[in-house]
Amino acid sequence: MTKYYPEGALINTPENKAKLRSLETLEAAAESGAILEARAAVCDSSHDLIVELPCGRGIIPRNEGAVGIEDGSTRDIALITKVNKPVAFKVIKAEMKDGAVVAELSRRAAQEECLEKYVSRLRTGDIIPARVTHLEQFGAFVDIGCGLPSLIPIDSMSVSRISHPSDRFSVGQFIRAAVKGINGSRIWLTHKELLGTWDENAARFSCGETVSGIVRSVEDYGIFVELAPNLAGLAEPKPGVKAGQYAGVYIKALIPEKMKVKLIIVDVFDSDAPPSPPEYFIPPEVTHIDRWRYTSSLSDRVIETVFE
Repeated sequence: MTKYYPEGALINTPENKAKLRSLETLEAAAESGAILEARAAVCDSSHDLIVELPCGRGIIPRNEGAVGIEDGSTRDIALITKVNKPVAFKVIKAEMKDGAVVAELSRRAAQEECLEKYVSRLRTGDIIPARVTHLEQFGAFVDIGCGLPSLIPIDSMSVSRISHPSDRFSVGQFIRAAVKGINGSRIWLTHKELLGTWDENAARFSCGETVSGIVRSVEDYGIFVELAPNLAGLAEPKPGVKAGQYAGVYIKALIPEKMKVKLIIVDVFDSDAPPSPPEYFIPPEVTHIDRWRYTSSLSDRVIETVFE
């Protein structure tokens, strides 16, 4: 398993805590080149990050804050927004000053190693861990290792259509994703291929059941209700129903030949519950896929992703 994780994955591990506990352990970490994590407490007026350490204080100078800061390809907002969040870094040096431990740290060095030894070796179809960092209308930005960013476009999050990435993810959430494309050091991702085929999702439901769902869109001809991120059905029109509401729906028919689910809405209600954690159909030990076919085995339609 890779040792280059999204920021926040290491901060509470015993190994990380042990390497931050004293001047001696920080000096050993500097010599070994270990990548560690701690919380950034302040971004000062020079945009240096001040990091809380169990044994003292760490400083990440502005030009060591991220790959691209020095040449301007990464904006300073990338540093400002790290306050109160875990950051990955390497220890450059540590010393005693006025009776306290002060360490010079480099987040850029951790990111450069991650790029060289991990990101540059990824290929399309690889399944990797990621952490959601922020959400925009068009997609979710995620950390794929040591704070390096990638994007999951909104139409790659699930087969079921959503109006905003917050319908699927929440900031800080750890997820899995597949590498969809590579352009130099830039990586973009997809997520829906990990959420099961039509057959796999439909097998969890039976005609005659009444189950819960989420209203995703209301059209003149019917109401689309999501039963699972990769499975939605169409219910008959019903007055007063709005997108985003939760619904109790009766399953009238499952039609694999047409990949359709016919529903009847029994009840709807409002809810501000956060998105449920994704349920992945691809086991954790599987780290690469070449092809994914969503289409039901009984359907003539072809809906698939080929990673190449």
